[in-house]
Amino acid sequence: MANPSQTDLIAERVERLLVRYGELQRTNALLMQQLDTLTHERDSLKSRLSAARARVDALLERLPESLASAPKDTP
Repeated sequence: MANPSQTDLIAERVERLLVRYGELQRTNALLMQQLDTLTHERDSLKSRLSAARARVDALLERLPESLASAPKDTP
C-alpha cells in the first residue's frame, strides 16, 4: 500500500476537524439552552423568594409590638 500523500493527510485532518467542530457546535447549543433554562428558573426563584419575604414582613408588621420584640425561647 502506498504512503498517503501530504494532501491526503491534510484532507483527513480537515475532515476530523470539521466533525469535531460540528460536535462542539451541538454541545454549545445544548449548553446555551441549559443556561437559558437555568436563568429563567433562577429568576423565578428570586421572584418567589422576594414575594415570600414580603409576606413574612407583612405578617411581622401585624404582630403586636410586645410579641415582636419578646426574646425567643431556645432549647
